[in-house]
Amino acid sequence: MPVIRHVEVRSGDVVLLVGTMKGAFVLRAAATRRAWDVGGPYFPGSEVYALACDRRGGRARLWAGPNSMHWGALLRSSDDFGRTWTNPEAANVKFPEGSGAAVQRIWQIVPGRDSEPDTLYCGVEPAALFVSRDAGATWSLVEGLWNHPHRPLWQPGGGGLCLHTIVPDPERIDRLGVAISTGGVYLTDDGGSTWRPSNTGVRAEFLPDKHPEFGQCVHKVAQSRRRPDRLFLQNHWGLYRSDDRGATWVDIANGVPSDFGFPMAIHPEDPDCAWIVPLESDQFRCTPEGKLRVYRTRDAGASWEPLSRGLPQDGAYETVLRDALAVDALDRPGVYFGTRSGKLFGSADAGDTWSAIVDGLPPIISVKTAIN
Repeated sequence: MPVIRHVEVRSGDVVLLVGTMKGAFVLRAAATRRAWDVGGPYFPGSEVYALACDRRGGRARLWAGPNSMHWGALLRSSDDFGRTWTNPEAANVKFPEGSGAAVQRIWQIVPGRDSEPDTLYCGVEPAALFVSRDAGATWSLVEGLWNHPHRPLWQPGGGGLCLHTIVPDPERIDRLGVAISTGGVYLTDDGGSTWRPSNTGVRAEFLPDKHPEFGQCVHKVAQSRRRPDRLFLQNHWGLYRSDDRGATWVDIANGVPSDFGFPMAIHPEDPDCAWIVPLESDQFRCTPEGKLRVYRTRDAGASWEPLSRGLPQDGAYETVLRDALAVDALDRPGVYFGTRSGKLFGSADAGDTWSAIVDGLPPIISVKTAIN
């Protein structure tokens, strides 16, 4: 077994949670974000697609969803930044008996709103949503989505039939959005009892009908906390913005080398600012021209600028997956992303300049941030 290191997290530190194909890592730095300490690997040998930090209710709780080929998917938590973890004897996120389904992988863990400090959401494969109302002690299947008449028609994307994005509306407590590959975006306005597809304007290049009601391969959705009617969406071929809380979407692929990619991140305060990492195509899922560039918009997608200072620009055929790009909540936000080759990069100035934080990790599939 590998030697596991731990980090000492202090008040005001920036924390990065990094999930890989072979375990998870916890990193910390002071607010300057100049030097990083690395803890881990936790759950060595397990895929860790889902990570989260819950700072509500006086907690500083980490959540992880490691997946073992022997033991399946478990949801585990730590209240000491990784020194100790809960270890359930049986799956704690599971389908009810008689459903005919079993959780194959946990794709997403999302804390609820500050006004509901004991609510957590979990997205899994096969595509389903679970909710906890007791801070993660117990979980229940959201039956309204599971029983939706569209569900039998959803098809798996390249990564499986997964519910990979959960977006609680910051103002409306009964409104929640999810993204499913390949089902598209679905919204509820009644706390999950009923759901409707919300994909108007989003293409499905791989289907005969290019604009179906559902069936789009959505890769990631991000919603503005300050202006909740503003959302950005990265599709499997397609880059979009909504100004009506997801009711309709408009194409904003202006000046990017490709509208194919996986991750999408939005500025914590500025609803006009977002970041993406374009890839060449669905056939060649690497950075265009072998140049590792993050693209930023500061005008809601009217234009995009390449950010490359400090990033390799020669033979850098990298891949950044849907949850491997994240932004912290400091005044000048830090931006972080990890690659399938195990490189983790960070910027302390919203993407103007970059530096390598760590190299040589297993393939990175998730990056999340928190401020302690």
